[in-house]
Amino acid sequence: MGEQRTGLVYGFAAYGLWGLFPLYWPLLKPAGSLEILAHRMVWSLVVVAAILLVLRRWAWLGELVRQPKRLALVALAAVVVSVNWGMYIWGVNSGHVVETALGYFINPLVTIALGVLVLHERLRPVQWVAVGIGALSVVVLTIGYGRLPWIALTLAFSFGIYGLVKKKIAMGGLESLAAETSVQFLPALVFLLVLGARGDSTFTDHGPGHASLLAACGLVTAIPLICFGMSATRLPLSTIGLMQYVAPIFQFLIGVLHFHEQMPPERWAGFLLVWAALVLLTWDALRTARRTHVALAATAATAAAAAATAPATDPVASASASASASASEPAPEPATGQQPFLRP
Repeated sequence: MGEQRTGLVYGFAAYGLWGLFPLYWPLLKPAGSLEILAHRMVWSLVVVAAILLVLRRWAWLGELVRQPKRLALVALAAVVVSVNWGMYIWGVNSGHVVETALGYFINPLVTIALGVLVLHERLRPVQWVAVGIGALSVVVLTIGYGRLPWIALTLAFSFGIYGLVKKKIAMGGLESLAAETSVQFLPALVFLLVLGARGDSTFTDHGPGHASLLAACGLVTAIPLICFGMSATRLPLSTIGLMQYVAPIFQFLIGVLHFHEQMPPERWAGFLLVWAALVLLTWDALRTARRTHVALAATAATAAAAAATAPATDPVASASASASASASEPAPEPATGQQPFLRP
């Protein structure tokens, strides 16, 4: 129980900090979105490299360098997350906080759709309904905004693709961030140097406070990631899945209550459809996880009972008889309705 409580604290810290990002990016003005993005890339590598140096976690680097395909995936992840970071910073600082929150609300639905299209995964009926409601919400929001909600869709699809690529890379959070920011570092540094040479940089022209806030982009990026890592090792995946909605809820509330962004009835209708789809998706995921747990527990109990009631015979002879029986008799069919619960 103590480990789970600690995991919840770290989890809420991670998603809470991510949810408060809309309050941080405006503090970096008058820096433009591209300058903020470049500073985030540069200082994130500095911070993560320092953390890994203290922890002496560098063994992964040599292994990564010897795997060209994995390196290519890291480069792709760096490009996709750059689009995500840049769009999010621009969206917040351009007065579209609510729409950026929408992007992270619909991200689970986009991730499911990408799983079907790219990984050829099979969906359960409730998941299909949730994806359908999500698609309908985009139509309603398009009418409400008078345009396609392209900021939200860009955030959702870029983060969904990023998740797919990260799944194939299979690296820890800090190691992955270090690898990705290593790809981003040189282009970002060159951009900042050119910006400074042209006299358009704000880093040195607006006082030490502004420069410190820009440099803090590294800590702002790394700290929630570390908290998330501490949480993920202590909590079940279902709990983490529920906690992921904390960040967009915070973002939505900040957009409506702090920045006073307009929410006409059409947008409320679109958001309500999105939330309905997420409620369905969450209910289905919890139900499936519960049934899977029950099925696995029943299988374990059956195996334990069989082992306890087995006659005490010579182990070699028992194994031989068991093998002979298995060879001469066909395997029993699984019970109807049981197999889907065991499907991932």
